[in-house]
Amino acid sequence: MVLVFLFWAAVYKTGSACAAFLANNDDTSDANVTFNGNSYDLPAWSVSILPDCRNVVLNTAKISSVSTISSFTTEPLKEEIGSSDDSCSGWSWISEPVGISKADSFSKFGLLEQVNTTGDRSDYLWYSLSIDLDAGTQTVLHIESLGHALHAFINGKLAGSGTGNKVKVDIPVTLVAGKNTIDLLSLTVGLKNYGAFFDTAGAGITGPVILKSLANGSSLDLSSQNWTYQIGLKGEDLGPSSGSSGQWNSQSTLPTNQTLIWYKTNFASPSGSDPVAINLTGMGKGEAWVNGQSIGRYWPTNASPNDGCTDSCNYRGAYQASKCLKNCGKPSQTLYHVPRSWLQPESNTLVLFEEIGGNPEQITFATKQIASVCSHVSESHPPHVDLWNSDAESGRTVGPVLLLECPYPNQMISSIKFASFGTPQGTCGNFKHGNCSSNKALSVVQKGCIGSSSCRIELSINTFGDPCKGVAKSLAVEASCA
Repeated sequence: MVLVFLFWAAVYKTGSACAAFLANNDDTSDANVTFNGNSYDLPAWSVSILPDCRNVVLNTAKISSVSTISSFTTEPLKEEIGSSDDSCSGWSWISEPVGISKADSFSKFGLLEQVNTTGDRSDYLWYSLSIDLDAGTQTVLHIESLGHALHAFINGKLAGSGTGNKVKVDIPVTLVAGKNTIDLLSLTVGLKNYGAFFDTAGAGITGPVILKSLANGSSLDLSSQNWTYQIGLKGEDLGPSSGSSGQWNSQSTLPTNQTLIWYKTNFASPSGSDPVAINLTGMGKGEAWVNGQSIGRYWPTNASPNDGCTDSCNYRGAYQASKCLKNCGKPSQTLYHVPRSWLQPESNTLVLFEEIGGNPEQITFATKQIASVCSHVSESHPPHVDLWNSDAESGRTVGPVLLLECPYPNQMISSIKFASFGTPQGTCGNFKHGNCSSNKALSVVQKGCIGSSSCRIELSINTFGDPCKGVAKSLAVEASCA
């Protein structure tokens, strides 16, 4: 027999202090439960928090839904004010050497795990090996890695790449008679920080690394041979992320779509006070710095699958990787925020390290404007004293709370574009009154919010009246900030 507990209470006591969590694990049906002699409304797949084992301060299904309507203004990167630089579009560059280029490289037999080898000094680890062949041949290089990405170079030329939590690739390669150099660049893009034994998950090329189908029909396992290792990139040691290296080239045609290259340009900040982002569309994969501060790893060429998205989304039920997918076929990110506090009005430095090839001349600024801020919160049952929380001192019913907040410092709510308590429909920027709507809604929200940077409005029939008895109600608000 299998026991399924759909409703449960976790109670914590110490002396006279008491806290409780009431949960409804049913993913379809709401419930009303009795706890400590009081009645509580538990929407499906939710948890109520009672810090005093009596009054609910939060239910996870009744959190105010806050959204904004924003737009972006695109403009090209502006050369720094007063610049007389006549180089290629203001860009300069340094090529990152393929393979071993630093004096602190070392050799070990076998393939080393990356995290313990790099000691978090760099995301990058080079694995390098030289082999001699009697004759040239076309073969397949088989590589297995714990992730997260790798690039394989044969005699200094990119032969192929692989990505994933675990990587297994077969790359066709051409080897020459005599000495051949195999350089494998392994890189991480974020490590686990939770879960059982997360510290033992590892990363990097753990093998096997095999040359399949050589000229004589045999295969050669390279895994246990004497590999040379280099932690990090030469450019990382030279300090180009801050633009300080003196080796930048700007006197010839700007190389684009080139692997392992650093780019630099100087620019003036966009005017105004709107938030600033850099649109890195046109680049492949790498990392970007503004005035020596990393604004993140970029990978706009890594688009999500084209299928799996849906117009409907329900939070209820256990998490699945395919749940509530959005933006199918698009990269996860193209805009990278640059805090205004990092920028100087006239002279700033942007540095990029590009791994797989891109065109920095396609990079643009994007400044963000907020047209509206919205909030929408609902109650799943018609409000009455048994289902809504009760204020013990006043005896009045207390419903969920709508939170409205301006997105930027020093802004105030200047106007209320829409407010409806009842059965409003639509989404932010397109709210409409439903079949019932309180005639008090607009005045209540205006009085509680205008002139403040944020406000909290309680969903209560004591505040708005009851325009449609016996119907579950919600409050939707759209406001402007200035």
